Amino acid sequence: MRDGARPIRAPFRFGDKRPHWWCYKRAMSKRHAEIAGAGFAGLAAACALAQRGWSVRVHERADRLRTTGAGIYIYENGLRVLEALGAYDEAVKGAPFAHTREVRDDQNRTVSVHRWGGSRVYSIVRQTVINALGASARRAGVEIEVNSTVAGATADGELILADGRRLKADLIVAADGTNSKVRDALGLLTKRKVLPDGATRLLIDKLPEERGQDGATTVEYWSGSRRVLYTPCSETEVYIALTMLNNDDVATATPVRLDAWKRWFPHLEALIDRCGGEARYDPFELIKLKRWSAGKVAVIGDAAHALPPNIGQGGGCSMMNALSLAVHLDRERDLAAALDAWERNERPITDHTQRVSVALGWPTTWPPALRAFTLSLAGKSKWVVRQRTKTALHRPTGT
Repeated sequence: MRDGARPIRAPFRFGDKRPHWWCYKRAMSKRHAEIAGAGFAGLAAACALAQRGWSVRVHERADRLRTTGAGIYIYENGLRVLEALGAYDEAVKGAPFAHTREVRDDQNRTVSVHRWGGSRVYSIVRQTVINALGASARRAGVEIEVNSTVAGATADGELILADGRRLKADLIVAADGTNSKVRDALGLLTKRKVLPDGATRLLIDKLPEERGQDGATTVEYWSGSRRVLYTPCSETEVYIALTMLNNDDVATATPVRLDAWKRWFPHLEALIDRCGGEARYDPFELIKLKRWSAGKVAVIGDAAHALPPNIGQGGGCSMMNALSLAVHLDRERDLAAALDAWERNERPITDHTQRVSVALGWPTTWPPALRAFTLSLAGKSKWVVRQRTKTALHRPTGT
């Protein structure tokens, strides 16, 4: 038995005429995966692997399943993955259907309006999605171990924990975020760049007049290099993202400096007064790897391809690549061949998503007039719209 792995019983169905040795052999050949990290990527991979007959254990360093950030957009591609994993209904329950995004300039004038027609997109509280993925994973038989910190891994399939345990597996999945210990232990990182800007994210309660609205409109307000993004994300909550340049010490401060933000956005004074709760600031990052795998280790999510949130596809790409990893391993028994096919087929859409997300962040550093002019043109350009929606309209492997 693998170190720490659960005993595996031979599968048997009433009336099964297969010999007992066949059932025993199949049970003993059941593959085992150890997963570092219980975020979008790790839980999606755990669920997808378990649904395909793997025994799976997930290691989460926190004392419970939780996520950083506050709200998230999940587009058609990500929603298809949630459906395939059996987590869709729970994830979108109470979430508003997002139909419109407005961009407004420093004078609160509408610069552009983007409407999502022909495909689904929901704005959701991030913790709701994590809870849905966790429930689906447990239903599939996944073991989730909290207070379990991963310290590294070896290419021959050994996960190293901070408490000294070394767990052998047929597959190690590194889904442990931008600061991935597993990825760094294998020397896979080729580029890690802190981008010029970042965001403070928080949830605020809806006012009575904000409740009961049909769908959600996101409004992106600009003032200099700073933005306020307003996004209803549940029946009772609004997701607020404050973005700014990393060297803007006042804007990056937490708790949020309400006095400063009201000076920058006087027309949003009433909204900003509601932003005094718990908040977290994070700079945006770009991460690229030489390869997405090494030996028996696969790297997914932000550990492999972190990107800025300018087209809202960090979670979508993480879940797509987690599901497709399980699909390719199911199609091809040879691990090396399966991992090669997985990266060859799945990486191009992720690389495209990173390029577009980074490019759409460039206007943050531009003068307001140039930025407004560019965003107005971009909103009218069919080519730009195709580039930014390509990932959202992509049909993920396994769906």
